Amino acid sequence: MRRGRIWRSLGALAFWLALWAALALIMDLRGRSLLMPPPGEVAARLLELAGTGEFWRYTLSSIGRVTLGLAIAAALGVGAAALCVRFPAADALLAPAMTVVKSTPVASFAILVLIWLPRDLVPVCISALMVLPVVWANVCAGIRGTDRALLELAQVCSLGRWRVLRRIYLPSVLPGFAAACRSAIGFGWKAGIAAEVLTVPRESMGRMIYESRYYLQTTDLFAWTLAVILLSVAIEKLLLGALGRLSRGRGGVPGA
Repeated sequence: MRRGRIWRSLGALAFWLALWAALALIMDLRGRSLLMPPPGEVAARLLELAGTGEFWRYTLSSIGRVTLGLAIAAALGVGAAALCVRFPAADALLAPAMTVVKSTPVASFAILVLIWLPRDLVPVCISALMVLPVVWANVCAGIRGTDRALLELAQVCSLGRWRVLRRIYLPSVLPGFAAACRSAIGFGWKAGIAAEVLTVPRESMGRMIYESRYYLQTTDLFAWTLAVILLSVAIEKLLLGALGRLSRGRGGVPGA
């Protein structure tokens, strides 16, 4: 079964690479090769860039900003969810704000935040804002979906708050939190890079994407974009793998 999925994934990848190569060839025949460099040329340029210290310095700076934003969103989202479940008034106050955040375009937020914060901090703030509503909604659902029978059993057994949190609430919340991370990581990463493109921090992948577009260096533009995609997939796999191991290590039996 797993081998079949791998072959299907490889087949899909080969299809899209072939389509990309065909489009690049058509553009080249029409004298517009600048608009669509072939995949081999882009891959070669990415490898060339990856051999430079500048590439890794800019990449790590972008990863640091987005990771900080995701961590802030996770902490605030979990805290806000617990507060909203405990106090209905807090839920009534925060729910409209979360709706506004979800509905506001990244570009609008980036321009507004740039008025108040240094440009290096804008991607951090934007990543956090875009991810916060997703984490908040999923954690709220996880807490509210906790098995009431287990909570009553824990009360009868006089279990402490920490043990109830660790053995009952955490297993209930983790699946929703993992689902939030699955959708939020890629979204937060893209939002952070988009904010970098708009605000152009000194050392960032977004700056290189902006300059590549500005100077019509299409191969560099595709190479940096490919790097953003690959990093997004890698970060998602690493974080979800860690969450999966944590989830498997937790049980839902309060007396365990």
